Amino acid sequence: MGTGVNLWQPWPLRDLVVDLRQGRTTQEAAAARSRDRIAATEPELAAWVARHDTPTVPVPGPLGGVPLGVKDIIDVAGYPTKCGSALRADIAAADRDAAIVSAWRATGAVPVGKTVTTEFAFFAPGPTHNPADTAHTPGGSSSGSAAAVASGQVPLALGSQTAASVTRPAAYCGVASLVMSRGRYPVDGVVGLSPSLDSHGVFAARVSDLAVAWSALTGADDAGVRAVRPPRLLLWTAEPLGVVSDEMGAALEATATALRAAGATVDAFPREDLIAEITTAHPVIMAFEAAVERAGELAQADSLSAPLANLLRTGARTAPSLYTAARRTVAAALAEVTEVMSGYDAVLGPAAPGAAPVGLASTGDPVLSRAWQALGLPAVAVPGLRDPAGLPLGLQVIGPPGGELDALMAGCWIEKRLGRSLIRL
Repeated sequence: MGTGVNLWQPWPLRDLVVDLRQGRTTQEAAAARSRDRIAATEPELAAWVARHDTPTVPVPGPLGGVPLGVKDIIDVAGYPTKCGSALRADIAAADRDAAIVSAWRATGAVPVGKTVTTEFAFFAPGPTHNPADTAHTPGGSSSGSAAAVASGQVPLALGSQTAASVTRPAAYCGVASLVMSRGRYPVDGVVGLSPSLDSHGVFAARVSDLAVAWSALTGADDAGVRAVRPPRLLLWTAEPLGVVSDEMGAALEATATALRAAGATVDAFPREDLIAEITTAHPVIMAFEAAVERAGELAQADSLSAPLANLLRTGARTAPSLYTAARRTVAAALAEVTEVMSGYDAVLGPAAPGAAPVGLASTGDPVLSRAWQALGLPAVAVPGLRDPAGLPLGLQVIGPPGGELDALMAGCWIEKRLGRSLIRL
């Protein structure tokens, strides 16, 4: 390690799209920039499982020619989907794209390779380092996608989330992410872990870049996504969970104060205890469903990492009545949380307990996304804060059911306030 290259250098999607539209750059130049940046940074970051350098053919669409990274649990035609597991080391290449890859291809985005995932998108980490500080974890399970975007290897990358697999690495690596509402797009061609929890995600440099991507993917009006109206927010501190670091707590408090001063409504979330209850229900659901979804791997548990083997064995031992009770807890809570959020645009809270932990042996604690993921709500990770040591601290903005636009609009507004240096830590 130690090439002297500035590793943390995100590539803003919006800037690239404008340059392409106005003829200041070409699709060939964008592909070359991606290849060159990967060549310069990949020896230190190890964000990719496989890449193909293919001739550039002009691609139509709003994101025509944008290089795209794809997490290696998602099928891309011509690449094997190895899921970070030795059990799939010799698997054949996929013969077709996953449905979500097809959707992004329709925008003109061009997959350039497969990014590192933890083993079957659970806890056992891969080799990827954090571009913000290579001595720290990039988070997981979408480790490679977050690092690829944070380092500017690509301006857009796909991930997936079952607990905190998108939000947490975005926070740790200092980039933006969107976790889509569960069921927004099919999961065909994705090696899942828990059907009632798995969701699609996407990484970009900034929330405003996510707005560009979402507009291209869905046809939503980009100007509307970036509306400047001060949002009405509920502030969730996660205090009952007892995991938020002093630095993260101070950052959240300072942000809330600054947002109020800038015109936003920021009221206390009234049912923090309810979010704690859902947080407890999530791992029960995840383990039970994973034991069914990954039954083939459970039969080979001795060949798995200890964390994944323990998850599957725990799920296999879980009584169906406990699983059913956990699902009922979440269903009842969704109705109440939806009512609590009525009249507000989104919930604002910490994206992770603090900055990325030191070392690569762990991907960090997913606890602060568990409840929102169980509820199936969209979540936007907002970058822009740093702790006193200079490591990224991420916020998350949670939208109502089906409310990706609400979360993106609030996230864009907050991002602008952070960009104007209203926060002093």
